[in-house]
Amino acid sequence: MMKRAFAALAVVLVGLVFLHIVGDYAELQALRPLAHYYVTQVPAQLGAPNVVTGILISWRGFDTLGEVAVLFMVAASIGLLLQQGDGRETASPPRRPASELVATGAMVLLPLIFTFGAYVIVNGHLSAGGGFQGGAIVASGVMLMLVANPAARLNTALLGAVESAAGVLYVCLGVLGLALAGGFLDPRFLPKGQFGAFISAGAIPLISALLGVKVGAELSVIIDRFRS
Repeated sequence: MMKRAFAALAVVLVGLVFLHIVGDYAELQALRPLAHYYVTQVPAQLGAPNVVTGILISWRGFDTLGEVAVLFMVAASIGLLLQQGDGRETASPPRRPASELVATGAMVLLPLIFTFGAYVIVNGHLSAGGGFQGGAIVASGVMLMLVANPAARLNTALLGAVESAAGVLYVCLGVLGLALAGGFLDPRFLPKGQFGAFISAGAIPLISALLGVKVGAELSVIIDRFRS
């Protein structure tokens, strides 16, 4: 009885908090000074219509590098934790094949998923998207492929090499920004180009593409490890 009373009291208190928030909500009619600065200066200085991508890839470059490093450590840790026995290959139990509906749906959807993931990666400087989002979409396609074909095996060694190469090139672009522009991962060592064009915003599209490759490869390896 006491537990139910405490639960009801907690629900009432949470409801009062949300009621207070909703009651005092007022939509801003103008951007705050900090938001106005970013909205105006990202297109002006970096040439990227997508303000979020411009901030994440350039002005927050060190944070983004730390995020992909954390993702790499997660993939490596999962590989160690889920390693079987002494590391030698062991015979895995037979997996139940996917239904015809799943297999046929995967055949239709996989090209669309991978194409959309690539589109999100390469257009991250122009519209909503970027390397992280596109890489996650590509990894979701890999998951669907493994669900549709449980017997399929990913070449994790190749994915690891691709991920490492993308990470090295990412850092190299950051150093080029440090040497030729205003700081680490500053994309202005390449021409900004015409605002809104596909090839524009300096090195942001290149950095975004490397992020997409790195994130997609790392998440695919994590998915494969959990399947093992």
